[in-house]
Amino acid sequence: MDELSREFEQALLSVDRDGSQRVLLTLAQRPLSERLDGIVVPALDRIGKAWGAGAIALSQVYMAGRIVEELLSGLRPPRAPTRPPRVAIAVLEDHHLLGKRMVASILDASGVDVADLGRTTVDELVERVCAGGYEVVLVSVLMLPSALRVRVLVDQLASLGRDVAVIVGGAPFRLDPSLAQRVGARAFGVTASDAVQLVHRFLAAA
Repeated sequence: MDELSREFEQALLSVDRDGSQRVLLTLAQRPLSERLDGIVVPALDRIGKAWGAGAIALSQVYMAGRIVEELLSGLRPPRAPTRPPRVAIAVLEDHHLLGKRMVASILDASGVDVADLGRTTVDELVERVCAGGYEVVLVSVLMLPSALRVRVLVDQLASLGRDVAVIVGGAPFRLDPSLAQRVGARAFGVTASDAVQLVHRFLAAA
């Protein structure tokens, strides 16, 4: 699958939406999680590293992200939830939405009804979690200051007597696996498909 991932990467850098879509459709019979973890995520990781090294322009990174977002939105048609969702997902005080959208897509494709709360502050997220009665909340971050704010989120929920399983993901937690425990998260996911297993585990225990 590495060859397909590199082909996908080149299509993204060339702003070739049709070419990117063709790569994903090559393995249309495979589960969405497999295509995300095997093709999309490695390609985006390489693009991010290339930008960090000054090898590509920020505009290429931006357009790659937009293309992936469009492709993910079309991989599965919307479906009406059969009951209020028990799971929510949000980006916490950050501006990077792509990781959240990938996780939301894989959860939806796996039959998990998930409420997408978008980009939020700690106070907004606490209020919406309490109002929605969510039992599992997935939090996506890109930068370390945002990751450290998870501690505040967890403490505020606990002070309100809310037993919510907070699952985290994003670059700071991949770089420092101990960070999730330090900020009070119940678990962290490395790949988009990790979210499915973690959500099912905590819903079963609720």
